[in-house]
Amino acid sequence: MRWRGGRRSSNIEDRRGQRATPKLLGGGIGTIVLVLVAMYFGVDPTPLIQGMQQSGQASSSGKQPSAEELKNDPRADMIAVVMGDTEDVWKAIFAEQGQRYKEPTLVMFTGSTRSACGQGQAAMGPFYCPADQKAYIDLSFYDQMRTRYKAPGDFAQAYVIAHEVGHHVQNLLGVSGKVHSMKRQLSKAEGNALSVRLELQADCFAGVWANRADRARSILESGDVEEALNAASAIGDDTLQRQSRGTVVPESFTHGTSAQRQRWFRIGLQNGDPDACDTFSADRL
Repeated sequence: MRWRGGRRSSNIEDRRGQRATPKLLGGGIGTIVLVLVAMYFGVDPTPLIQGMQQSGQASSSGKQPSAEELKNDPRADMIAVVMGDTEDVWKAIFAEQGQRYKEPTLVMFTGSTRSACGQGQAAMGPFYCPADQKAYIDLSFYDQMRTRYKAPGDFAQAYVIAHEVGHHVQNLLGVSGKVHSMKRQLSKAEGNALSVRLELQADCFAGVWANRADRARSILESGDVEEALNAASAIGDDTLQRQSRGTVVPESFTHGTSAQRQRWFRIGLQNGDPDACDTFSADRL
């Protein structure tokens, strides 16, 4: 991915190296709020709780990166450029519709950190908090992508950021709120199916960003699209369930299968038009 030399976003909050006092394992308010937010966006909170239980103590007491390590981390530079690029793309798209794009903030943290949605931990992976309109990521997640999920590459990393920004776009458009209201009237299985459509739309929005950014600044290099598709496949519900449980339970899916996540990212990438990302009206996911 050609990101070096790109405009860096000023909406970056670097909390790496700061220690946050976790209040998760005892059933604290942070846990409750974060689980509620996960449910709001259709995310099954069980993996979040399990991840927090498994690594909560380690994340609060583990080795913190040194100031020199933080300063020389190229991933932070790449993220700032990607965020700047998403700002340029979505600002232009919103302007085409006569609307104003409100830029989100991206928070980089180490181990655990506070958000308006409760306290987040690295074990949860990247997440978006609608209450403060911030996306959160511990950059160690990229190490997991490379080693655990076998999804390396800078464009795979950029896809993750673009997906979280996609949730921000959904929040601004009121899509997330509508989904939340509809889920109140549905069974759990039906609500999960609606959540899948929400997540797949965020994948499609990530593809829209890639299309527009490449047209404007030629960011894509050979192999980049394959990196993103590989990442989308690695975090599909069916793939993750098969790896963790040995079985697949479709009615519990909240993000979509590997094939679905790849398909909708590709749709956004090919069209560059957010109108093509109407997963809620699609007969086929």
